[in-house]
Parts: sequence; structure tokens; C-alpha cells
Amino acid sequence: MTSRTTVVPERALLVGVQIRGQHPLLAVQESLDELALLAVTSGVEVADRLAQRVDHIDPATFVGAGKAEETRQTAVALGAGLVIFDDELSARHQRELQRLFGEDVRILDRTALILDIFAQHARSREGQLQVELAQLEYRLPRLTRMWTHLARQAGGRAGGSTGGVGLRGPGETQLEVDRRMIGRRISQLKAELEKVRAHRGRHRARRQKHDAPVVAIVGYTNAGKSTLLNRLSGADVLIADQLFATLDPTTRRVVLPGGQVALFTDTVGFIQKLPTTVVAAFRATLEEIDEADLLLHVIDATHPQALAQAEAVLDTLAELEADELPIITALNKVDQLISPDRLNPLTASFPAAHAISALTGEGIDALTSSVQQALLSDWVMLDILLPYREGALAGLFHKEGHVLQETHTADGVRLRGRVPGRLAHHFQPWRRTPPGRRTPDTTPSPTEADAGQTR
Repeated sequence: MTSRTTVVPERALLVGVQIRGQHPLLAVQESLDELALLAVTSGVEVADRLAQRVDHIDPATFVGAGKAEETRQTAVALGAGLVIFDDELSARHQRELQRLFGEDVRILDRTALILDIFAQHARSREGQLQVELAQLEYRLPRLTRMWTHLARQAGGRAGGSTGGVGLRGPGETQLEVDRRMIGRRISQLKAELEKVRAHRGRHRARRQKHDAPVVAIVGYTNAGKSTLLNRLSGADVLIADQLFATLDPTTRRVVLPGGQVALFTDTVGFIQKLPTTVVAAFRATLEEIDEADLLLHVIDATHPQALAQAEAVLDTLAELEADELPIITALNKVDQLISPDRLNPLTASFPAAHAISALTGEGIDALTSSVQQALLSDWVMLDILLPYREGALAGLFHKEGHVLQETHTADGVRLRGRVPGRLAHHFQPWRRTPPGRRTPDTTPSPTEADAGQTR
């Protein structure tokens, strides 16, 4: 006989705090809504939620002794084995709260919950290394709470003068042993990730050698970035209606309307209160954003807090020092809007945004045309005389640029036209006149651009 085993999800009580006088991106209730989605994504059942307004964060219990006791009683009454706080708790907060709640209730914070989701969703070796590093760096200062029952001396005074053979000596706490082991593992992970970073750097160098522009798709988690990449490239990137469904960056080749080829990279989704340990651990992945020629910011137009989510993304880009890159904004999921008026606040903040549906394809053609125009906007006018031995460069000019005039002479081939700014340095030794940036009156017509971009 066989029987099916049903896994009963853990029940959790969510706790949010709003400090009087502060105005975060999301109000406490909206932030708790997001925390509830994170909990469900992690496989946890949300039993209830509590919100507290305070003048300041309590240094011992985060919410104050009275609220902490009320939270404990509520968790016990609901049968919740988890209490999840919507902010990152310090080591002292976790230690004091765990002491108050006892062994039957575990204390987690938003950072630990996000790291748990990352651990579930990491598929590549790189992603697993990044998640492990972030988890260990998060746990290291909190080992006092985790190993309190093992923090005893194995020798020295703990063994006493009559402690017996093998127990006398300087001794060492289990906590110290564990810290040293975790410290060594962190060093190993950082060394491995440096190799990953170097490997990514070589990949980027090869892309730059082939002169393919890179478009990084950025946005809040679950905004539809992977769906958009699939629509643009015909790829089969994992799609799921949950937060942080994909962690590993995926790059696909996309042919734009004028024939130009670009590489589109789907990056890890952002979220408000993104833990600093995650940003640090995912540095190699997030460098894909900083190295891009263009950012494609995808916003979930159906989300009631779409503007706050967009602001969180822009804040994270500023933290990564990538906010000066050119950005095209796409308002996604317009096919799911009940009323077109829902777009008004977004179009007021992003007047040049494209309303699209990555699922149905609505607005995709206009979006890709805009991407191509943005990639063309930094083109440079050149007049060069290439020796015949530089046939590869002549081919590059024809393939990636707009040839306006070509003349064959005894000394070589003279080419006059425009090339993308990222390629101009290849031709500098053979220029006849100083290159100048394209002015509006020299913008190629669509026919000319299409002809020049045909591969």
C-alpha cells in the first residue's frame, strides 16, 4: 500500500512597524501586503498580521516590551510557529525576542525571508554561491543567539584543575569555532565569486569585441521581465506569478526592427528594503546592469503601488551607480487593466513610457522601435580612409553603421557615414576629419536607417 504525504505549511504572524514622522515608499499595511506575498512564495501560510506605530525603534525588542508580549500571545493563540518582522532585526533584537517567545516560536525578519526564497530559486552554480554568501554574512553576527546553548569552554577554567585528561587547556567556545568556520567559508565563497566575476568580464569583453549593444531589463520583482524577454527573443525563460521567480541573469539575442542585433539581459528583480547583503553578494550579477548600453525599466501597471515600486527600482539603480544610463520605460500588463484611467498617474510620471503587454504582444513593436532609436541616438559622423588591409573594419562599418558615401582610391577605401558611438574608437586612426556627434538635422530617415542596419 502507498500513501500520499501532505506537507503542512508553517503558519506565520507578520509584524510591521511604522515610525511616526517617517514616510517610507510603502505605508505599513502595503508593506505587510508585500511581506505576505514573500511569505507565500516561501511556502508559509499567513495566519494574521499586526501593525504598530512607534516614536522610535526599541533597542531591545524592536516593538517595545508590551507589544512584544502581545505579539507572543497572539502567535500562541493562532498556533503560529513563525513570527516574521517586516524589517531587518539586529542580533540583539533577535536574541531578546527569541528569549521572550521561547523555543516553540521562531523569529525571522524580512531579510531572512528573502534569503530563504533566494535559496529555493537559485539554480545556477553562481546563484547558489551568491545566496550562500549572503546567508552566511547575514548569520555571522547573529551566531550568539543561534549557539547560546553551545557557548561553553572545552578546557581551561571550564575543565577546572581536575577536569581530567584532554579537558585542561586554553579551551575554546563552540561559538568561536563556528565563527572561524563561517569566516573561512565566506572567504572561499568570495574567492569563487571573484572567479565568476572575471568569467563574466570575459563574456562582456567578447560581446564588446563583437560590438553588440546590451539592453538590461530591470524592474520590480514580478513585473513581467522574463515574460518580456521571452516575447522579444522567443526564449523559454522561466515564468511564474511569484516574487523572485528567476534569480540568474539570462541573456538572449534580439533582432530589432531595423535589423540591428542587440543582447537583452533579464536581471534579478528589485524590491523595497532590498537587503544590503543581497546587493553585495549579487555584485557580479548586478554588474550586468552597469555595463549595459541601455536600461529597459518594466513596471507592473496593474499594481496599486506601481509608482512606489518604480521609485524603489530607481533608488536601487542609484545605489548601483547605474542611474545615469539611458532608460526606456515600459508599462506592462495593460491587457489586465480594468480601466485605462489606471495608467494616468504612471503616464504623468513617465510621459515617454510605452504601454505594453508582454503576454499578448500589445505595444511591443513600438517599444522595440524606441529601443533601436535610443541605441542609434549616440551615433557619430565619420569620414575615414581605410587601407585595403583593414577589410574587417570596412565590413564592420557596413554591417553596424550607415554608409553614406564609399570611394575606392589608390591608398584605400574612403567611407563617409555614421557608426554607433561605442564603435568610433576602432576608426580613429584613419579618420580624415574630426568626428562630430549627430545633430537633429542629420538624423537618418527610417529608410536610410533600415538600409544601413541590414545585417
